[in-house]
Amino acid sequence: MDKNNYCVIMAGGLGTRFWPMSKTAHPKQFIDVLGTGKTLIQHTYDRFVNIIPRDNIFIVTNSIYEDLVQKQLPQINASQILCEPTRRNTAPCVAYASYKIHDINPKANIIVAPSDHIILNESEFTNILESALESAKKNKWLITLGIKPSRPDTGYGYIQYNNNVKFSNDPRLRKVKTFTEKPNLEIAQTFLKSGDFLWNAGIFVWSAETILNAFQKYLPEVNKLFVDGNKYYNTDQEKDYINKAYSTCRSISIDYGIMEKADNVYVYISDFGWSDLGTWGSLYENRTKDEKGNAVVGKNVLLYDTEKCIINMSDQKLAVIQGLEDYIVVDSGNIILICKKQDEQQIRTFVNDVMIRKGEEYV
Repeated sequence: MDKNNYCVIMAGGLGTRFWPMSKTAHPKQFIDVLGTGKTLIQHTYDRFVNIIPRDNIFIVTNSIYEDLVQKQLPQINASQILCEPTRRNTAPCVAYASYKIHDINPKANIIVAPSDHIILNESEFTNILESALESAKKNKWLITLGIKPSRPDTGYGYIQYNNNVKFSNDPRLRKVKTFTEKPNLEIAQTFLKSGDFLWNAGIFVWSAETILNAFQKYLPEVNKLFVDGNKYYNTDQEKDYINKAYSTCRSISIDYGIMEKADNVYVYISDFGWSDLGTWGSLYENRTKDEKGNAVVGKNVLLYDTEKCIINMSDQKLAVIQGLEDYIVVDSGNIILICKKQDEQQIRTFVNDVMIRKGEEYV
C-alpha cells in the first residue's frame, strides 16, 4: 500500500430520515441496519482498510460519538478520531481533516467518504478508487465518484459531465460540467433521459495540496480558521483550537462551497452497487424480501394481505399487520412509525414536529 494515501471517514451525521431507528444519541452509522452483524461504520472501515494503510484512516465525528467510534472500531488509535464540537456540514469537516493530514504528510492523497453507504461490488469500488488516487497524485484535480442513475430520484444531487472530454487511459473518467442539488421530479426525469447526468455519491479523492488550495480560493473565511490552526495540529492544543474554530465557523457543504465553483473537477462514472442508505426506501431495496415483496426484520411478525412493505420490529414484540401496501412500519423503543413509503421524505418534518410537541427524548 502507498504510505501517502489516506482516508477520511465522515461519521457525524444524525441520519434523521431513518428515524425512529436512528436517533441523535445513536445514529444510523452505528447501527446494523442490514442485519449482517456489523454496523455501517464497521463495514466502511473494513472496505477502506483494503486500500489504505490502517494508520492512515481517520474518522471525523461529533464529540458525543467519540466513545461509540472507539467501541465499534477498537483497532484504531484515539489520535485517528477527529472530534467536531458541533455540526458545521461537510466543508469544515474536510478542511479540519485535510490540514491535520497535511501536517503529517504534505504529499498525502486523500479519499473522503461517508460512513453509512452500502457498496455491493467492492472489487470494482477498489479498482475505481485506486485509479482515482493515481489521478489525484499526478494531477491537481478535485475528483468525485458519480453513480449511473437507475431512476429519477429526487433525494440525490446530480453531476453533469462533459461527454466530449474523454481519457484514453480510463474510459470511466470525465470532466464535470455542473452540479445540481436534489431536483424536483420533472427535472430529475429530464436528467435521466439526457444520459450525461450521474448521482452524486459524496465520495471524493484529491491530494491534500489540491483541496487546501481550493479552500483558499473558494472558501477563504473557512480556510483562514483552519490555516491558523497549523501550529496546533497533532499537538495537545489541537482540541482546544478546534473547539474555538468551530464556534465561529460557518456551516456549508463541500459541494456548495467548492465543488460547484471549481473548474478542475472530474468524475468517475461508477457502477459498483452503491446506495447511500439515506431513506427507508433505499434500505427496502437492499433487503431480502418475501414472496409478497415485504422486507421484514423481527422474529414475531405476522402479515395478512400485506405487500411491498418494509417492517422493522423488535424481537420482543408480536406484531400483527393486515391490509397494508407500500408502507414503512418501524418499532423502536417507545416509538412506532407508520408511514407511506412514497411520503418518506416527510420523516424529517415528523422528527421536527415530535421535537417541538413531545420533546427531545423522542429524537
